[in-house]
Amino acid sequence: MIEVNLVPDVKQELIRAERVRSIVISMTILVGIVAVGLVVLLGLWVLGVQTARGVIIDNTIKKEDAKLSAVEDLESSLTIQNQLKLLPSLHEGKQVDSRIFDVLATINPPAPNDISISKLNIDSKEETIEIEAQATGGYSALEVFKKTIAATEFRYLNADGETETQLLASTMSDGERSYGENADGKRVLRFSLTFEYPKELFTPYLKDAKIAGPGTTNVTDSFLGIPKSLFSPKANDSEGGN
Repeated sequence: MIEVNLVPDVKQELIRAERVRSIVISMTILVGIVAVGLVVLLGLWVLGVQTARGVIIDNTIKKEDAKLSAVEDLESSLTIQNQLKLLPSLHEGKQVDSRIFDVLATINPPAPNDISISKLNIDSKEETIEIEAQATGGYSALEVFKKTIAATEFRYLNADGETETQLLASTMSDGERSYGENADGKRVLRFSLTFEYPKELFTPYLKDAKIAGPGTTNVTDSFLGIPKSLFSPKANDSEGGN
């Protein structure tokens, strides 16, 4: 049997190449269609899941909201809880204002120069104490009161365990003064004064904090009632002088 190849080799190679190209194009189109289909299916799945989760969450929120709405005095309870959360920070920043009672007990001179306080104002921002008071001892009692404040100290232990001492009043200013009658019908001097206190005075957690009045040798009426400039140390003799 004799076979005659009527198609040249070049023509066969071209046909084979076209067949391969057709297969590749077909496969590419098929893969593209499958990929698009997968993307569409994935998008639909994600959309469905998100929608389902959204519905579930919405239903949960509605149920929980209904439970909260059924609670009596809900607003008051939430307010109290919020205030409880703020307690630690408020506790750390609070001032020991009760220390003012120790201050008043120390700076009030003994009779007959004692004073009666009618108004007290503590300005924590300006760190000042304003006192409105009256004294049956008149101006003499006022001077004793001012000198007692000026000689009073605030003492405490610092972080190193050493004693820190500060004057109770760094500056002092007088206010209005006038005479009047008290509830007993006695003539009294009404006055006001303001002094600046050290910032540590009302600071909490200070160790061994105390208010120290004038020393025992300096609390007599004669010392408190006269100006400090009246007395001075004796001058030393100059060498070679007459």
